[in-house]
Amino acid sequence: MSPEGAKAAGPGDGPPPDLTHERLKAYEGRPTAAAGVGKDLVNEPMIRHWCEAVGDTHPAYRGPDAIAPPTMLQAWTMGGLSGHADRSGAYDELSRLLDSAGYTSIVATDCEQEYLRPLRPGDRITFDSVIESVSERKTTKLGTGHFITTRMDIRADGEPAGTHRFRVLKYAPAARPPKTAERPKATERPKATEPSRAAAPSRATEQPTAAEQCITPEQPTAAEQRKTPERRTPLRPRPVINRDNAGFWEGVRRHRLLIQRCTGCRTLRFPWLPGCNACGSPEWDTVGASGAGTVFSYVVMHHPPFPAFTAPDQQADGAGPGAAADPAAAGPDPAGPGAASPYAVGLIELAEGVRMVSNIVGTPYDKVRIGMPVRLEFLRADEELELPVFRVAEGGEG
Repeated sequence: MSPEGAKAAGPGDGPPPDLTHERLKAYEGRPTAAAGVGKDLVNEPMIRHWCEAVGDTHPAYRGPDAIAPPTMLQAWTMGGLSGHADRSGAYDELSRLLDSAGYTSIVATDCEQEYLRPLRPGDRITFDSVIESVSERKTTKLGTGHFITTRMDIRADGEPAGTHRFRVLKYAPAARPPKTAERPKATERPKATEPSRAAAPSRATEQPTAAEQCITPEQPTAAEQRKTPERRTPLRPRPVINRDNAGFWEGVRRHRLLIQRCTGCRTLRFPWLPGCNACGSPEWDTVGASGAGTVFSYVVMHHPPFPAFTAPDQQADGAGPGAAADPAAAGPDPAGPGAASPYAVGLIELAEGVRMVSNIVGTPYDKVRIGMPVRLEFLRADEELELPVFRVAEGGEG
């Protein structure tokens, strides 16, 4: 999204008469930070963490003559949880002005970076930031508002090192028409074939229907709410199913966890992608996971509470020995919908070598440990949704 792709707003509902574009443009050129200083020198540990997180193995980022990845440019200026004390109030003042005019929502739209010299371990980062532009009132699919662009000029040991432009849209959300289309029942949905390379959904297959994507749960009418005063069980978010991943979800429906395999270089990949990120080949087939894995890493979700994840786990079919998910040992609190108990989300390394994110069940959240062996199960989250999860393997809690 960019100001060029948005339409000029019409004469309909507009801002208060005193909020003119000229008044907003008066903020252009005002600094948001002057002589800001990066909290850390450019350093090898942060470079390594960045490269590991994004999977960048370029040799230029390792060794005695290492440089920082150019895309880390903004990272060296960020203030972390404690923020920067050297920021001016111009940006906050502009934001409050737009808030008062009804533009209370904000979304980041894009950034642009220009690199003037490599950054090396030991470089001291300083920067200046300015409000570069405030657009006229524009209308987008999200709503009507103004694009704000800030420009940050970054220096390394006093030398110009790069420029970072960051753009947001401050907007009033557009009115959404109510969704009245009735969802097909599960029994009416088209069934896909077994996902292999010969039969898997490809770029030439049809786009999954809205019913298959299950984007939003059906809401009861007012009359239904009066008839059934009991609280509806919260639903988990629906996966977005498209041509690139429909084969994976068809495998889940058949209680198979399918991993893509490039037929060119035989590299396994997960999550599913339209092409190989190792050799670039678009050709692939699938390998069924054995179901064995270990906890490579994990987080415990404390806040915000999400009732759909804190409700009791329902029936799960084991990928190996059949087993039902025990709500009392599933991780999420079994107290019922609305309970605000922590739960564990794991990064699971499968026996085949790829990793995936899923819930860890079968043990309390505070007993999860890195290296813990787990086994694949398929959790029946509700009548329409089944998900792969991982249960702590027998003896794994010791």
